[in-house]
Amino acid sequence: MLFGKKYSDFTVKSNQLKGATFYLVSGHGGPDCGAIGKANGIAIHENEYAYDIMLRLARNLMMEGATVHVIIQDKSDGIRDEQYLKNYNRETCRGKVIPRSQVKRLQQRCDEINVLSRQSKDKYQRAVFIHLDSRSNNQKLDVFFYYNRDSAAGKNLAKTMQSTFRERYQKNQPGRGFSGTVSPRDLYVIKNTTPVSLFAELGNIQSSYDQRRFLDSNNRQALANWMCSGLITDYANCRK
Repeated sequence: MLFGKKYSDFTVKSNQLKGATFYLVSGHGGPDCGAIGKANGIAIHENEYAYDIMLRLARNLMMEGATVHVIIQDKSDGIRDEQYLKNYNRETCRGKVIPRSQVKRLQQRCDEINVLSRQSKDKYQRAVFIHLDSRSNNQKLDVFFYYNRDSAAGKNLAKTMQSTFRERYQKNQPGRGFSGTVSPRDLYVIKNTTPVSLFAELGNIQSSYDQRRFLDSNNRQALANWMCSGLITDYANCRK
């Protein structure tokens, strides 16, 4: 019951993503909780919020007919609707203990993705890494995306995701605007995974303004919905 009791049941409502395989990775986990912020005096941890959003995205993708591999897993925490998600260190890499060494930790998840990718027959495969950034507490950030500079498909995916978020904000919050960026980065995980990869930073965990984006479970679901829409569009574009 990876999604938890409340969200374990779902219906496949379309085949829009039939023939597409996704590898979803929430940032950090196990011995590394990632960035830590404070909201109303309560500590909030990157790994827990990234994990919840990642599970919501996985469920959405499966409802659209995709094959989804959840790389970082917590057998006890499914999708949670609480505002403050309690931090634990029990995440695994598909059942394997996550190493303390950063390089070994990153290589472990890359290896897991690459093994699964070699076994897949789907031509369209995408790895999505979900994180929260940590900046000064007065710096507001829109969702932004990184891609492998050597991957044209990765760049296209990042730009599609950027466009999707811009369109959703225009529809739901007219006049707000969207300043989320797309840029190449030589990050370990997007350089060392075989499938086309996207690295998403969903906000500044230190910013009280950005915290509203992920403390509210409805907003976490909206982030997952919008990312799912971006991936559906990217898949459709690649099939043209």
